[in-house]
Amino acid sequence: MNRIDRLYALVEELRAAGPRGRTARQLAGHFEVSVRTVERDLSALGQAGVPLTTKQGRTGGYMLDRSMSLPPLNFTPREAAAVAVALSRSNHVLFTRDARSALQKIMSAMPERALEEARTAAAKVRLLVQPVPDPDTEIAETIWRAVHDNHVLRIGYLDVGGIQTEREIEPQHIVVGPNGSYLTAWCHLRQDDRVFRMDRISRAERVPSLPRPPRATRELKVDGHDTKLPESALRPEDLLPNTDIGVSRTPGTVSAARRSGG
Repeated sequence: MNRIDRLYALVEELRAAGPRGRTARQLAGHFEVSVRTVERDLSALGQAGVPLTTKQGRTGGYMLDRSMSLPPLNFTPREAAAVAVALSRSNHVLFTRDARSALQKIMSAMPERALEEARTAAAKVRLLVQPVPDPDTEIAETIWRAVHDNHVLRIGYLDVGGIQTEREIEPQHIVVGPNGSYLTAWCHLRQDDRVFRMDRISRAERVPSLPRPPRATRELKVDGHDTKLPESALRPEDLLPNTDIGVSRTPGTVSAARRSGG
């Protein structure tokens, strides 16, 4: 994590901690840096105008002023348990840290009694764990920025025949599934939509060019599955009753070779 990202994450960590705050040692352990580095970062945040306060004593630490904290969100214990279960279903390298931060914000807004009830409810649930190959973290971040900003990527890719190829692609979507994670993209080499397994991408770099307008795409079947659209969960006003939330209804098809080999 570079320093700019860490400064932002420090603010979010202190926001999630609420009035309990965090000590420099706790923050250093969380971000895997030295206490001195954390103290230097906190000083930089203070100089930049972030309203930090400190509390002395055994339970002391750094806190974010209440003006930058979320008001109580009044999650019920069942709601908090549902969110914890949902976030635990995906450990994708792109979202692990953000999922943890989101859950911490929910926990910090809940009364202790309600939080304990949520923990009791969540303790009654078990999730099946299916080991899947993880993509390289740095490569995954490069891919995510290209997807988000509509940039062309040049990638090194091990195709379905075990041959290392180089492609220029226009990334479209990240697909997280039970057998791993994938990238859908328009491939300049194949002149067609392709699905790339992210753990087979050995290198990813942005091609110097202006961002391109998103290409009209169809929802592809990936690894034999339809896709589900998390965006629909952020637009509850658009959902119709008695419908499958966010399930793609008009997927394109991708042959077996394209599914796994690009």
